[in-house]
Amino acid sequence: MAYELRGKDLEPLLLGAAFFGSGGGGTIESARHLAAHFVAGDYYPTDTVKVVSVDEATEGAAVMVAYLGAPEAINSAIYPLGPVTAVQNVQARLASQSTKLAYVMPPESGALGFTVAALVAAKLGLAVIDADGAGRAVPSLPMLTFAAAEIDPRPAFLVSQGGLCVELDVTPRAGNLGAPTHQRDVSAIVEQMMRPVVADPEFGQFGGLAMWVMKPADIGRATPIRGTLKRALDLGRALQAGQIGSAQQMTGYLVEHCGLAARAISEPGELVSAQVDTSGGFDVGKIRIQAGQHTYTVMYQNESLLVWDSACPQPVVLAPDSVAYFVGGEGQSIFSNGDLVNNDGSLNPVIGKRPVTLIAWRAEAELRKPGLILDSFMELLNSLGYLGPYVPLESLQSMQSLQSARKGDAS
Repeated sequence: MAYELRGKDLEPLLLGAAFFGSGGGGTIESARHLAAHFVAGDYYPTDTVKVVSVDEATEGAAVMVAYLGAPEAINSAIYPLGPVTAVQNVQARLASQSTKLAYVMPPESGALGFTVAALVAAKLGLAVIDADGAGRAVPSLPMLTFAAAEIDPRPAFLVSQGGLCVELDVTPRAGNLGAPTHQRDVSAIVEQMMRPVVADPEFGQFGGLAMWVMKPADIGRATPIRGTLKRALDLGRALQAGQIGSAQQMTGYLVEHCGLAARAISEPGELVSAQVDTSGGFDVGKIRIQAGQHTYTVMYQNESLLVWDSACPQPVVLAPDSVAYFVGGEGQSIFSNGDLVNNDGSLNPVIGKRPVTLIAWRAEAELRKPGLILDSFMELLNSLGYLGPYVPLESLQSMQSLQSARKGDAS
């Protein structure tokens, strides 16, 4: 059912979205920076945003819109100038083909993705579809359901904050849309072309992206993961209302209200170190949490992809399964990787010695089945040093429990 977002709703929306972003999806800081300027006036013609369900999106075409690049760099944006201009280019292209653009859609669950989609919709008089391409945040385009559904990625516009526009047009090998195997390849090719572009000084490590135009007949099959904005909004409101004050209460909420088999995969611990390198539109790094005799290491490429426990011979979380931080004590409890680590690689002093717990849950079914999405995750995990197969979260936890039991018997 359709509903409206107002300025006051953006804070709970971005908070909830940050949790579901699995450490990525843009920083809370960058999303708040944009949301703070969402008032009706010279830039925004209205302070409301219409959100519609997939089934209600029948009045025109939809396009995915996002920022692409390093979270640290995007923190400086005040208005979503690049994404707005990218969507305007799509509008103009569709108008020349007598097609109306009616909707925008975020690429993924994340603080920045949901905020940008809402603000672009408000600026251009469009609606946001309550769905995204992953149900979590992802490091690359082939990991999204739009790519897996073989939606034609043309036109694809990448626009800098200063207005420099680059159109990427990967011409199919045969026919108008190319063979299915070619269309599966296209999203990877576009990704490989875009990363050097955003790394150019003119772009400054980020740009606004609009691609994957979907006609009403395509929207349903491209978006099997639905209701994710409402899910984030409800979680953010529960956090604001003080209903979730501990990691245990968070896992309980996720099970009861979201239907997720979420679990804490670490004891509460202390953030002890971080390292990060920003290049090619990515923040790549490691965050370590010390909890008793266990050192938990979260490895990320914008988004958290792999978690190691020093007491276990195998990872305890493997992407595409999700993992998020819950910070106990007074103050904000949700943080992305980019919010935990400062620009110089030091830890955010706001966290201090507050207890940090890692909470994990299984990925949506579309991300786990064999094919383009899972293959893309495994290729990235290989680059991080993990050369084994995908093992679901519940299987990893069973292995960990069995190893702990054996240690107990041995002692």
